[in-house]
Amino acid sequence: MSRIGNKPIDVPSGVKVSIAEGTVHVEGPLGTLQWQHRPEIAVAYDDATKKIACARQDDERLSRALHGLTRAIIHNMVVGVSQGYEKRLELIGVGYIAAVQHNQLELRIGYANELHKPIPPGITVTCPDQQHVVIRGIDKQLVGQFAAETRALRKPEPYKGKGIRYFGEVVRRKQGKAMAK
Repeated sequence: MSRIGNKPIDVPSGVKVSIAEGTVHVEGPLGTLQWQHRPEIAVAYDDATKKIACARQDDERLSRALHGLTRAIIHNMVVGVSQGYEKRLELIGVGYIAAVQHNQLELRIGYANELHKPIPPGITVTCPDQQHVVIRGIDKQLVGQFAAETRALRKPEPYKGKGIRYFGEVVRRKQGKAMAK
């Protein structure tokens, strides 16, 4: 029995939800999202109580797996159009800088060439200073994916801690070989 899937989703004021032919449309002050759910899960919206309910039609393994997933994705859509999502990255290293120009994130992170990462539509990227990058958007998956791809360009290394890391991420440091003696 899915504990997450059985929990109803509260829809805040200012957010409109419509469900038609297996597609969930969520519209809020920050934008509009839509998602087509699997036929194994039934999604219903009660306009009087402003709640979305997800129910599975049988107890097959796939249906049980999709039950909580469907509820979580729809909840992320509701939160995204009402509040939005944000990921912060910080660049640690001498000479590491970031800038946004012409819808591209430009990174100098210790390679011979400057890296240019195109910013996908649907998210906004800003650099409050040269060592920090702020990624915002209404789609949680898109924001997280872009942040993960940017971090993967130069992951934090364990000896000096240089690289791109999430804001507040703790990198486990290793001792160098000089400490082994």
